[in-house]
Amino acid sequence: MAPAEYFLRLQHGITGGFAPPTPDAIYTVTQPLNQTKLAITAAVRESGTPSLQEAAPKSVDHDDSTTALVDELHGILKTIPMEDPKGSEDIYGMDTSIAWGSDDLEWYNGGPQGCGGGNSTVKATEEDKAKFKRAVEIVNQLVNKAE
Repeated sequence: MAPAEYFLRLQHGITGGFAPPTPDAIYTVTQPLNQTKLAITAAVRESGTPSLQEAAPKSVDHDDSTTALVDELHGILKTIPMEDPKGSEDIYGMDTSIAWGSDDLEWYNGGPQGCGGGNSTVKATEEDKAKFKRAVEIVNQLVNKAE
């Protein structure tokens, strides 16, 4: 069962190097305590534009299908590794990060400022990469359900 309160962020565009990464999109999903809807915000950089543009906040009913997606995502994140040190390497190779925060789990890859180069002492297996890809799909499904 998904936590009663959680925060989730998906960022496309995390790899950098000398310069910090330029995100293409940042989505946040929040389940406020004692609320029946997920709050979703988005900032997307249109092709050829220099900065992210904020979209109007949206929401998603926290129904059985939403709960199933969140439970699956929560379960996946509990089983896959994070790079070490933080922000060293995009171990999933998708130029995408997920951050999750709840009472029972704090998980994020890519570091707060993206991946700036270097090597991680932790490597993702092909199974881990498939799970992370599914986690990204789940977040995108939640965002696409927004009204």
